[in-house]
Amino acid sequence: MYKLTLIFLLLAVYHPIAHAQHSITGTFPPLAQQQVRLVGFEGFNIYTIDTQKVSADGKFQLNFAPKDFGMAYLAAEDNKPYFLVLAPENTILKGEIFSYPQSIQILEGKENQLFDHYATDHPKRQQALSAWIYLRKMYHEDPLFSVQQKANQAILEEINRINSEDSNFLSRLDPKSYISWYLPTRKLVSSVSVIAQYRPEEIPATIDAFRTLDHTDHRLFKSGLYKDVIDSHFWLIENSGQSMDKAFADMKISIDHLMEKLILDEKKLNEITDYLFKLLEQHSLFDASEYLALKVLNETSCTLNSDLAKQLESYRSMKKGKIAPDIIFAKDKFMPGFPAYEAPQKLSELKNKYFLIVFAASWCPKCNEEVKQLAGFYAGWKKQGVEVVLISLDDNEAAYKNFVGTLPFISYCDYLKWQSQAAMDYYVFATPSFFLLDSKREILLRPNSVKQVEAWIDWFLVKGNQTPGQGSQK
Repeated sequence: MYKLTLIFLLLAVYHPIAHAQHSITGTFPPLAQQQVRLVGFEGFNIYTIDTQKVSADGKFQLNFAPKDFGMAYLAAEDNKPYFLVLAPENTILKGEIFSYPQSIQILEGKENQLFDHYATDHPKRQQALSAWIYLRKMYHEDPLFSVQQKANQAILEEINRINSEDSNFLSRLDPKSYISWYLPTRKLVSSVSVIAQYRPEEIPATIDAFRTLDHTDHRLFKSGLYKDVIDSHFWLIENSGQSMDKAFADMKISIDHLMEKLILDEKKLNEITDYLFKLLEQHSLFDASEYLALKVLNETSCTLNSDLAKQLESYRSMKKGKIAPDIIFAKDKFMPGFPAYEAPQKLSELKNKYFLIVFAASWCPKCNEEVKQLAGFYAGWKKQGVEVVLISLDDNEAAYKNFVGTLPFISYCDYLKWQSQAAMDYYVFATPSFFLLDSKREILLRPNSVKQVEAWIDWFLVKGNQTPGQGSQK
């Protein structure tokens, strides 16, 4: 037994994989006596790998392990980052400060030398490429230049040369190295705005390239590109110059591709779905956010965290066209315009053409801003048959009454906060939340702001462009 224990301890101490350490060594005299940090990436988050105080002569050494392999950055007291690769090699740097990368020499570390070389040259090539493509378009379309066949040929040759030079650099990288994956992925992300503006013919291929990315890939998780990949993918679809109907169709295809691998990784499914859902909501891409919600709820066997599950369930149960639950006004309510003996006891007793149900609270800063706007619009909305009903998620009577005391529309609070029956019935997961209903409580719109409600009322009710109803608001 003693021998087995000794062997186990020796293996634990000398195991080359479990305990392999690598280092970033630097000489930066201007940073003397400052604290420097090595910071790594994990999905949407960052974490500190190692810290050290720089010596009086400007030297430091920061260590990292295999679990840290990927992208990282160095930062001193000014928090300006210098990005580098953490690979199974030691890296030696020499320079002045991290925020002045032109001063930094990479004396040792092959992957970082290649990364630095490409990071310096690729932007120049992209800038030149955009200029040549602009000239090619001019020489191809303008009769004044289109007759210049030699110039046209020369422009095309230079475009091909630049593309070939970039592709050749990437193709020569060791396929086992981290940068052989990272550099093409970063190139894909950084090219999006240029492609949308100057090279729209490349948009379909670029969207297809985003769809091939595996969002469960550990290399992506450690890249610092987690957020950028999702943002760029859906921004490009939204700004591709096509109709919104076609854009929504493309977003749904992209969501399908995204979910193929994510359903196998519960942790990443929760993280990415939560981020993407909020991104689509912020951009008012409600058709896409609804599709994502239903896709995740209906087609995955993963366990969702409770907040995300409630957020997504809101779309399944409270989508446009559904009948919203009735709301019982059981406790404290303010009913401006109603004598006490005629005050309605539930939402269904109100006789109006439309209802804006608002879930808000005094402790929510955004709610206070939106409620002030509501009060300003209310008189005009009332003339169009729209009644506002505010459901407060306060749990303090004094705070609630101070919040709604001077408001001109109906408000109600049962002091149960998120456990309020109305909040649970409407699957409310955030404040403020809005639901626009007709007289039968059919959900016409899930607005994300008071301004969107005002735009809807102005378009449909004031200007009478078409009859409001299910599917009428894109």
